Formats: sequence, C-alpha cells, structure tokens
Amino acid sequence: MTDLPNVYGIIPARYQSSRFPGKALADIQGKPMFWHVYQRASQCPLLSHIVLATDNDRIYSAAQALSVPALMTDPNHPSGTDRVLEAAGKLNIQASDVVVNIQGDEPLLEPKMLSALVEPFREDHVQVTTLANQISAKASLNPDRVKVVIDRNGHALFFSRSSIPFDRHNAQPSYLGHIGLYGFRMKTLRYFQKLGPSRLETIESLEQLRLLENGIPIHVVQTEHECHGVDRPADLDNVLNILSKVEKHEM
Repeated sequence: MTDLPNVYGIIPARYQSSRFPGKALADIQGKPMFWHVYQRASQCPLLSHIVLATDNDRIYSAAQALSVPALMTDPNHPSGTDRVLEAAGKLNIQASDVVVNIQGDEPLLEPKMLSALVEPFREDHVQVTTLANQISAKASLNPDRVKVVIDRNGHALFFSRSSIPFDRHNAQPSYLGHIGLYGFRMKTLRYFQKLGPSRLETIESLEQLRLLENGIPIHVVQTEHECHGVDRPADLDNVLNILSKVEKHEM
C-alpha cells in the first residue's frame, strides 16, 4: 500500500438539462446548488484540488462571485465524463493522479462518501472506483435506479437498470444500488474516452459498462450513506426538508 496520489475533484455543471434547465443555479437557502456541492466536497480531506467545470457564462460568473474555482468547457460534450476530462486536461493532471467526478446535482453530498471513493487508490493497481449501497427488492425493480453486482473482491461484474441478480429460486438476495460517483486514474479516464461507446453501454444507457466490456475493472466500495440528487424542480423540496431537519437537530 502506498500514499495517495494527488486527487482532483471536478464538478461538471452544464446549464442545459431536459428535466431541469439551469439546475446548477437553483436556489437553496440563498446559494446556488453548485455552491452547496462545492462546500461539501471541500470537507473531504483527501481531495487536494476541487474545481467546477461548466459550459455557461452565468454559472461561471456566479462561481467567481462566490470564490468557487471554475473552468469553462465545451457546451457540446455528450456526457459529464467528457466534460470532466476536458477540465482535467486543462489542469495538467498527471497520468497516475486521480480524478473524481462529483455530480453537480448532489447538494447534500456526504464528504465521507468521497473519502471512501478515494481510499482504494492507495493500491497502485486500482484504476476506477465507484460506490454502492444496499437497497430493497422493491427498489431494485425501478429502472431509474441502477443496480450493480460484484465479485468477492469488490469488483463490478455488471451494472443494469434491471433487477440483478434475478431471484429465480426465491433465495432473497441482497441488492446493491449504484451511486454515480467515480474516481479515475487520469490515464484510465483518457483511455475511457478514446474507446468510444460500447454495445452494452448503448443498450443499457450506462457508460460505466464501456469499462467492463473492455476489461477494465471497477472497484465498488459499499457505503451506508444515501444520495439525494436533484433531477427535477420537485426534488428541491426534498433537499430543503432534509436541510431543515438537520438545522433543527443542531439547534
């Protein structure tokens, strides 16, 4: 086991979103959503640098006004991973260093989740990490909740929108819900983009399957923490309710 390399947290924050345009600027207790994500990520002691990667002048200007480090990126990227890679290139990140893709719509992000995501990179052979947590059999039936099955060493075997594993003999298996946070060695992130979309990735609409189809192992860390992403305007009510409960508890 070795010391951690430099770890860069990059928060992709595009303006356009089919379900919630401009959500990075959505107001949460007087601050835009991206500010909350940045503040929570900053509480992770293992991240040496954190930057916002956006495609929009309004988001960039708001970040500057709030002293959030930000980079402008191409508005035509097909995914957040592509935006993260462009930002990583501008930061001149070294091949063995680690890039963490921090979703820009997670204003309640638990910093300990980022630490759990990064710790495996003390092992030189680890190239990609992600997170998962236990979910119910009922939740596993939701195609919007991505599931993952892992081997005995914690490596992903498959990700799917279907319920996996299939309980044919009523064995009542446990189910792991995937949490869309990723850590990449910089060299692996570059390679990921060069590969282009894969067959299973296209079928399931899950870009992480590109790695598995090309023999790149994904180390899955299990966590007890939950995510509370904002996909639609209505999701803000849930975030505000949780923040209100936390504040009352701390009083």
